[in-house]
Amino acid sequence: MALWLESKPVRLTNITDKLNNINSEDELQVVIRAAYRQVLGNAHVMDSQRLTEAESQLRDGRTSVADFVRAIGQSELYRTMFFENSSAYRFVELNFKHFLGRAPQNQTEVAEHMATYHTKGYEAEIDSYIDSDEYKEAFGDDTVPYIRGNASQPGISNVSFNRTFAIARGDASSDISNVAKLIRDIAGNIPTKIVPPAQSLSGTGNRAKRYRLTVAGAQAGPRVTRVSRTKVFEVSYDQLSRRLQDIQKSGGQVVSINEVS
Repeated sequence: MALWLESKPVRLTNITDKLNNINSEDELQVVIRAAYRQVLGNAHVMDSQRLTEAESQLRDGRTSVADFVRAIGQSELYRTMFFENSSAYRFVELNFKHFLGRAPQNQTEVAEHMATYHTKGYEAEIDSYIDSDEYKEAFGDDTVPYIRGNASQPGISNVSFNRTFAIARGDASSDISNVAKLIRDIAGNIPTKIVPPAQSLSGTGNRAKRYRLTVAGAQAGPRVTRVSRTKVFEVSYDQLSRRLQDIQKSGGQVVSINEVS
């Protein structure tokens, strides 16, 4: 059984109707379907959920593929699916997948986007991917984002392969889960293991476990044991995401995360 389904670029090549100056409808529908599939994580889109105005603007050349992708990301549908019902870590993790085609490489990248959301808001967080140099170099104005973390990329660490694999398991997979897949590995700067599709990197087995976080520079709080200039927290899996967010907000840096039980 294949563990990875390779994604390929889908682009609008500006084939036009010479009389009406509109994009070829067949080509347009391929692009629209690819954009919905990529940005919405393989979710089924009902006719009532489609962004008809944005599609119309793409059809008659008033907007680019990049701005159509932006419209999906800024839509109430995307917000409901991936922001309102997910942790902030999962939201950022999926934004990397949906808009850049890869997983976040390290805690610095995650922290930067968490800061963008907290200081500038939801729309600025979505824009930060599409307006980035990386997006422009990888996809430009006319190519739908696609999963590319499974191959070497200029300026992208090789650790991105395993991490992208953990959050993108091919066209049959879905992003419906609201549980972040990479919190422990990225925060602890440890390698991400590749597991068979039947298993999960953050499945029910982990929920019964507890984790010890060693943190540098964070403000003191309840249940904190001082170790020289660091602090140690013990949390359950369900508390892990919230605790990591609190550490970031307080200016702390995660030194290590170790499984306790």
